Amino acid sequence: MKRTTQFKQLLQSSELDFLLEAHNGVSAKIGEEAGFKALWAGGLCMSAQYGVRDSNEASWTQVLEMLEFMADATSIPILLDGDTGYGNFNNVRRLVHKLEQRNIAAVCIEDKMYPKTNSFINGEKQQLAEIDEFCSRIKAGKDAQKDDDFCIITRVEAFIAGWGLREAMKRAEAYHEAGSDGILIHSALRDPSEILAFKKEWADRSPVIIVPTKYYATPTDVFREAGFSMAIWANHMLRAAIVAYQETAVALMEHQTLVAIEDKVVPVKEIFRLQGASELQEAEERYLPKTGEQAKAIVLAASRGSALGDLTADKPKAMVDIQGQPLLSHIVSAYHGAGIKSISVVRGYLADKIDLQSISYVDNTDYADTGELVSLDKALQADADIKGNLFVSFGDVLFKRHILDQLAEPEEDFVVAVDTNWQESGNRGRAADYVSCSEPYSRQVFNHRVLLTDSNESMDEAAINGEWTGLIRVSKPALPGFRAKVAALAAQPDMRKAKLHHLLAALAADGESIRVVYTTGHWLDIDSLEDLVAAGSFS
Repeated sequence: MKRTTQFKQLLQSSELDFLLEAHNGVSAKIGEEAGFKALWAGGLCMSAQYGVRDSNEASWTQVLEMLEFMADATSIPILLDGDTGYGNFNNVRRLVHKLEQRNIAAVCIEDKMYPKTNSFINGEKQQLAEIDEFCSRIKAGKDAQKDDDFCIITRVEAFIAGWGLREAMKRAEAYHEAGSDGILIHSALRDPSEILAFKKEWADRSPVIIVPTKYYATPTDVFREAGFSMAIWANHMLRAAIVAYQETAVALMEHQTLVAIEDKVVPVKEIFRLQGASELQEAEERYLPKTGEQAKAIVLAASRGSALGDLTADKPKAMVDIQGQPLLSHIVSAYHGAGIKSISVVRGYLADKIDLQSISYVDNTDYADTGELVSLDKALQADADIKGNLFVSFGDVLFKRHILDQLAEPEEDFVVAVDTNWQESGNRGRAADYVSCSEPYSRQVFNHRVLLTDSNESMDEAAINGEWTGLIRVSKPALPGFRAKVAALAAQPDMRKAKLHHLLAALAADGESIRVVYTTGHWLDIDSLEDLVAAGSFS
């Protein structure tokens, strides 16, 4: 059933129905879940949730925007408190058109001048509209509606302005004649005498709606017996929320801990429920590609890095400070930048000192007597269900994110990044993982398929084509064989202290195609204090 039809049936029913105030999507959804058959989008609360006065300070387009969220969040009809209609007859007919577009069931307009002032602020000083002019708003709105069941409710403010029953009846008669679907009779008294007198005089010429904000102590049966169509709880959701807001803010300021309020607020998952987060997850399952191939990174960071002297006396090299953050944080950021979120770090020396969040850890308790190969084997054993490609790097090597992108492009099972500027590494006087390749670097090499043929720390200079950066990518299909090869080598007594370049050499000797992507710089191996200084400007 259309929402307009639902509302019209409620309006014309012989039973008293209740409308709950809502001012945004979540309050509207809560109202529907509580069992209300319709909602009141009150002007006071709609403006208050924007932090402005109920004097048309929130524009009607802002109100429309919020109404759209409210309608999307619910399936029950919404009656908008449309103030004065936001202007003359032309504004009203445009308003009706826009409300119908947004699936709003009805609008209530009041017979005051634009801009309006809330009825409970100096009501007797407020100026009412001329009857004929207000009737033009009603007629224009009824002519503008395309849905025959859309309702225009007219709010009579005669009691608010102090004009009495006679004026209220006069106005209600004129509005009824102009096409109003119902009368909302408003009163600021603490008792219901005015609205009861109006209802008795009005009888059943058209449905009558009330707002018992001021005369709240009146038993509801009084309204039923009088034959009112609807009662609106007009501002109580917002008023209740403000109490909770204020108490929570004071408690947090006073106690400076969430413990003071945690048992008084809903869990975050309740917000997710109201937002419909589960529906989005189901939609993702239906519509998003089901590759299931989340790349994984393993960072080998078990060593101390004794060459850094006192800097690693109380922390592993991976936690040495660079530009205000641990070295490992920069490595993790590079992986995150390439979309690789699943990261495992192999710890060893002072393992508890490596404690970054959002990554997993594998401990090599034999780090002092083993090498990189054993650390890799332990990491592979700890994660038997890697979903996609595997990236491996060292915990003391900085690199630019684009190198990871380069590694991901080729179709080969094994891809390594090789630095063509290997002489610079040698000039720093440290050991390096030199490699020989099927073709040296040149301007034309990017169009060729270059493969690694050997890797070693001690290699004849004539055979060196570059330095391995410590970055390798293994494809998902190649992972089972890679695991087996690593495990077999790590199990050999003479390979317990083997490094990863020994693994590369073994793979190449077995005939595996190890694709080389050349880079010139854009990475930094932290092996000395000089390297550490250079890392300060690595960006």
